[in-house]
Amino acid sequence: MEGFLGGAYPWVKAFHIIAVIAWMAGMLYLPRLFAYHVDAAPGSQQSETFKVMERRLLRGIINPAMILVFLLGGMLFLDRGAGIWTEGWWHVKLGAVLVLSGLHGWLSRWRRAFAEDRNTKSARFYKIVNEVPAVLMVIIVIMVVVKPF
Repeated sequence: MEGFLGGAYPWVKAFHIIAVIAWMAGMLYLPRLFAYHVDAAPGSQQSETFKVMERRLLRGIINPAMILVFLLGGMLFLDRGAGIWTEGWWHVKLGAVLVLSGLHGWLSRWRRAFAEDRNTKSARFYKIVNEVPAVLMVIIVIMVVVKPF
């Protein structure tokens, strides 16, 4: 049974995957920038450079990529129909995507704190946070490809 996307389905899926890769690249890089930014003195040239890098990464790559992920993923979801709600892997994947989206929100909040020179977290904290998107990515990919349940 073919959904409403018809022959466009593989194209939508391809661009969805490309958007996911861009979103994940940014989600993995931004906490690492924060870990380095912690060591820069507030107001220093290095700190100001990190602020520009963080803002451009978030606004130029991470935010647009996430919007595309949701837009294209929503199209793929609608194309599949209501039957997908009975598949267990879908619930786990959706949960992981929602957690990743929440982390995106926290990263945005922490970027604003750095921009206002009011960060209170350590480099170690950001290095630990840096691992979360990778774990979520593994869960999501296994759910989508293997569909274990």
